[in-house]
Amino acid sequence: MSNSNRTQTIGADQQEEVISLEGEPAGSKSNGGTNKEVGKKSTSRRKKLLLLSAGMLIAIAAGYFAWNAFRYEDTDDAQVDGHVMQLSARISGQVEEVQVIEGQIVHAGDVLVTIDPQDYKIAFEQAQANLADALATSASSHWTVPITSVTVQSNLDSAKTAVTNAEAAVKAAEQNYESAKAALVQAEANAGKSDADLERAKQLVVKEDISRQQYDLAVATAKGNGAAVLSAQAAVHAAEQSVHQAQGKLLQAKNDLQTAETAPEQISLSRSNALAADAKVSQRKAQLAQAELNLKYTVIRSPVTGIVGKRNVEVGQNVSVGQELADVVPLDDVWVTANFKETQLERMRPGQHVRIKVDAYGRTWYGRVTNMGGGTGSVFSLLPPENATGNYVKVVQRVPVRIDFDRTARQDFNAEGMLKPGLSVVPDVRVR
Repeated sequence: MSNSNRTQTIGADQQEEVISLEGEPAGSKSNGGTNKEVGKKSTSRRKKLLLLSAGMLIAIAAGYFAWNAFRYEDTDDAQVDGHVMQLSARISGQVEEVQVIEGQIVHAGDVLVTIDPQDYKIAFEQAQANLADALATSASSHWTVPITSVTVQSNLDSAKTAVTNAEAAVKAAEQNYESAKAALVQAEANAGKSDADLERAKQLVVKEDISRQQYDLAVATAKGNGAAVLSAQAAVHAAEQSVHQAQGKLLQAKNDLQTAETAPEQISLSRSNALAADAKVSQRKAQLAQAELNLKYTVIRSPVTGIVGKRNVEVGQNVSVGQELADVVPLDDVWVTANFKETQLERMRPGQHVRIKVDAYGRTWYGRVTNMGGGTGSVFSLLPPENATGNYVKVVQRVPVRIDFDRTARQDFNAEGMLKPGLSVVPDVRVR
């Protein structure tokens, strides 16, 4: 056989073998039974490969879920929690306007309710007028202090001078009184002598030992000396009155001096009045500040950005101090309270990462464990269990765990208000 014939024979044999291996009929040159057996073997091998692959995938998935279950702790006893700010009236009055409805998103500083401000405006203006009056009184009182100081000092000096002058006047009056009494004594002596001379002259004139002229002179002298006595007596009486008058003026001057000597007390009183006026100013300022606050309280604003939970007021309603008007739920002050079983807390620590799935939206948020409660939920219930009796049944307790959401920088957390207190969530805490 030639080389070319051999090559063709070998190629044909290889071609039939390849066709047989692929499970296709080899044509009239191949045995039909052999081809069927080869095809069955190929199909069986494929099924085994598929089953083996499916088993490997199931094993991998089961291992993954088992690994996740080992690494994570979750619970469906969890919900979004938050604060509810109950806004109440700080003054009494009639509601003039209500600008929000329930479920409305409000921002910090937005006006919610307005109370009629007319009465509080009048009170504010009256407080302003009272303060102006108190300021004027205070200024006047402070100006009075130096004036009073100078006046009382001048009065004190004048009173001292008046006492000195009065004392000198008393001494002068007493001297005049003594001089008048001496003049009276002298006049009385002269009158006695002239009376004696007149008696002798009467006897001598009868005997004509003296002339009638001498007798007349003796009579005139006696009458003159008698008049001098009366004049001296009047002078003594006047001098005595002058002494009493001077003593009275001295007493008045001393009284005035005693009054003037209260100058320090008068100055202190003036300063006290000024301080009292200052205190009145402070009181009026406080009243004005209170009136201004009351006027400000007529507008109730939202202290935070949040959602109006419940509105308890209507236009025209008369409200009183402390009456609740509306509830606002802050949007950025929410967290998750998850009640884990006590058997799930072995490896749970603050700071661990948490995946939070919210049932309402099917979305996932992320957060961290903040802390774990100070006791189980049953301890803080209204009627905590008492296991003092012998009928004790052990129950797995749940402990509240606080989970805070991760907040993205430069973005307002929960700006859309999707996270609301009370929504059910499923937190997965990575404990390993």
